Amino acid sequence: MSAERDELMRLVQGLADDQVPEVLDDVRRHLRPVRDKPWPPRWFGSAEGDGTAVGARSEELLAEGFGR
Repeated sequence: MSAERDELMRLVQGLADDQVPEVLDDVRRHLRPVRDKPWPPRWFGSAEGDGTAVGARSEELLAEGFGR
């Protein structure tokens, strides 16, 4: 998790209950619905092959920190 996201979580936890509705309305104005994102994304399936090479190496890739 990024430092900014951690800070946001700390700030939200520190809000008084009566401040939550106003802050929530403000945050919602900055978000777009998930349904606006096409699925699958354009890059999905763009690599050659069927994925078995990556799947066969999954433990090795995870051990190296892939995805962190």
